[in-house]
Amino acid sequence: MSSRERVLGRVRRALADVPRDEDVPIERTYLRKHGQRSVEETVDLLAENLADYRAVVHRTDAAELPDLIMRLLAERGSQEVLVPPGLPPEWLSLADATRVHDRAVSTPHELDEVASVVTGCALAIAETGTLVLDGSPDQGRRRITLVPDHHICVVRVPDQVVSSVPQALERLDPARPLTWISGPSATSDIELDRVEGVHGPRTLEVVLVSGRAGADVTG
Repeated sequence: MSSRERVLGRVRRALADVPRDEDVPIERTYLRKHGQRSVEETVDLLAENLADYRAVVHRTDAAELPDLIMRLLAERGSQEVLVPPGLPPEWLSLADATRVHDRAVSTPHELDEVASVVTGCALAIAETGTLVLDGSPDQGRRRITLVPDHHICVVRVPDQVVSSVPQALERLDPARPLTWISGPSATSDIELDRVEGVHGPRTLEVVLVSGRAGADVTG
């Protein structure tokens, strides 16, 4: 008997008491979040865990967001910035960098020539310090957040912040191309020497913005 046959046999035995053609709900008895926190405490936990993963965290409001993004790009010396198709135009209204729009014909080498990318996100998870992108118009295709060396990700607070992974999964569409980001790209060898920028941005800057930071984008 092959491994495949053994696994399928176990599945059949586990489902033996389930009537055919009947959708039986699965009982989920695990905790949906750990502890009780206010909105402010949840956002503070997100910021703490993002920083623990070596992301650089900024806080601002919608009115100051364009100025902050301008300064972050200027500090990096970014002369070009990659822009998803649905990024609110006011976010980059003060930036001096040239906008580079993602195109299907763009090669990885061409994307690698762009220093920075600015995106929104689908959700941010406080307990794990994780950003989730789902390919919506303000986030663009997965590759534009994996090739440039510097990623600025804007999180609308508190609308896009959840406490836990179970809460995030309830709001995310599993059919979308989900990218889960916990800090800048990094890996370690057997001696625990950390190397950043291996398979994604070397620098991740997260902007927690309160107020209405551009129109909500769904896709």
